[in-house]
Amino acid sequence: MPGYVGGSINQAGTKIINGNIANPRRGLPRASGLTLLYDPTTVRIACIMEGAYISSLRTASVSLLATRLCAGRPIECAAIIGAGVLAQRHIELLVQQIPSLVKISLFDLDKQRVANMRTLLTPLLEDSHVVLIEETSAQRAVEGAQLIIPVTTTTTGYIPYAWLQPGAILVNVSLDDPLPDVVLQADKIIVDDWDLIKNDTRRLLGRMYRSGEIIGPDDPHPQGSRARRIDAHLGDVVMRERVGRESDNDIILVNPFGLSIEDIALATYVYQEALRLHLGTPLKR
Repeated sequence: MPGYVGGSINQAGTKIINGNIANPRRGLPRASGLTLLYDPTTVRIACIMEGAYISSLRTASVSLLATRLCAGRPIECAAIIGAGVLAQRHIELLVQQIPSLVKISLFDLDKQRVANMRTLLTPLLEDSHVVLIEETSAQRAVEGAQLIIPVTTTTTGYIPYAWLQPGAILVNVSLDDPLPDVVLQADKIIVDDWDLIKNDTRRLLGRMYRSGEIIGPDDPHPQGSRARRIDAHLGDVVMRERVGRESDNDIILVNPFGLSIEDIALATYVYQEALRLHLGTPLKR
């Protein structure tokens, strides 16, 4: 995934992620990768860094940003579906950044992964007031939460609108977990980048766009169509050009998308800090 960020960052780079959903059975993370940064003048490689950590941190940071922008009543319970690296990164941020949080409901089809996650997070949880509860089903986890974050590898939806309590925020990180009725009935739908989403032929929102069930935030409404309009880009809400939440009871679906420019921006910051602190390993050309 190549990207270029202009302005004061002025950095081009490429995010490379290699993933295999069978890796957890081998005792390995599902995905790994590299981030390459290029000199903006010569275009030669300036830095090679591990990419999966930055990618997972960026993913969790976007979820947290969207949650803050769409917050209504205080969030006391968050549901995390899936117990991989993305789940770990989300839990770490949520525990540190949402003061009202007291409970995280975690569900994964593989109970051993949940046990491994608990072990990894024990030091963090012991220093907080948040408890981690293993739920027996995705439904139990979702129904009791004000914030729901699926981080799975499924391509088959399973979360119906009926599971979502009034005021819930569903951050659709893994893109295929909600059923279409969530998209059609949510009070607000906020997306990260509509052009990328509508051109994706595999994921839920891209499929619904192709079937004529949804249209973009600024698309003209086809005559006679009853298509559901996407409400806003996340950037519009950040810039206060559109509103994330209008009522405490609004059920909000946030559909982020893996944007390489965000990884490049974050990697550039890490690179600049490494240079300033004289960290890293210089490589001969």
